[in-house]
Amino acid sequence: MNQVLKRLLETLAVILGNFLYAFGIAMFILPGGLITGGTTGIALFVNHVTELPVSVFVFVFNAAMFLLGLAVFGWKFAANTIISTFSYPIALEIITRLLGDYRITEDLILCTVFGGICVGGAMGLVLRMGASTGGMDIPPLILKKYFKIPVSRSIYMFDMLILLLQAFKSTGEQILYGLLLIIVYSVVLDKCLMLGTAKMQIKVISNRIEEIRSAVLTDIDRGVTLLNSETGYLGKETRMLLTVVSMRELSKTEKLIHEVDPEAFVIINRVSEVSGRGFSSKKRYLEEEKRQTL
Repeated sequence: MNQVLKRLLETLAVILGNFLYAFGIAMFILPGGLITGGTTGIALFVNHVTELPVSVFVFVFNAAMFLLGLAVFGWKFAANTIISTFSYPIALEIITRLLGDYRITEDLILCTVFGGICVGGAMGLVLRMGASTGGMDIPPLILKKYFKIPVSRSIYMFDMLILLLQAFKSTGEQILYGLLLIIVYSVVLDKCLMLGTAKMQIKVISNRIEEIRSAVLTDIDRGVTLLNSETGYLGKETRMLLTVVSMRELSKTEKLIHEVDPEAFVIINRVSEVSGRGFSSKKRYLEEEKRQTL
């Protein structure tokens, strides 16, 4: 039952993401006459060179990308991509019919910024559900899987190239607005993909490292690692404590460390992503391990 509910929520999130995408296109990008990247940008270039209808190219290209995504990521990804394929045009039609010629703003700067926020937020939501809006979203996901290139960076690079394809038939002002649009939704997409994954790494050097280790394990309920180190001035062997905590736990952990040893040397770094037991998988306590071995 939990799996069914989880699957339902993921599907609803994908649909919501596509509605947000359609809202950004209908209310900001199209009224502003902005050029953009993605499959639509490629279709406009191909149409200019070969006179192939944009709709035909988009259909063929999305079908090819869908088959590629199916081969690389499997049926679950393909199923969610099909949902996006149908929900986006339906959402665009509903928004267009309901709001008609209504426009929130005619200001090109506002259209660019808020259009980018909607598109970036929508793509981030859909991608976090393990799905795609189809088309040019799929190549960046493949690059991330095989070459560990961040999705937002790949999308940014592809969209810049697509924008260059349209540059020959656009004014300088349109190109500048197009660049700004791509930058905005790339930044928003990156923030959405990283939301909730950033953690804080803490390194501690102290003469009371055992007490600090015990306090972190007991009061913060986070695992620690002790590393052998050597002081630079005296060359004295010592130990350094390493732990990773969430943003909410940072203040409490730092305060706890200085309560144990006010002179402790503490280094705090932000890490973009942490995976493993206690973060991306369930914690396992010593008592549980003992029961499993009996």
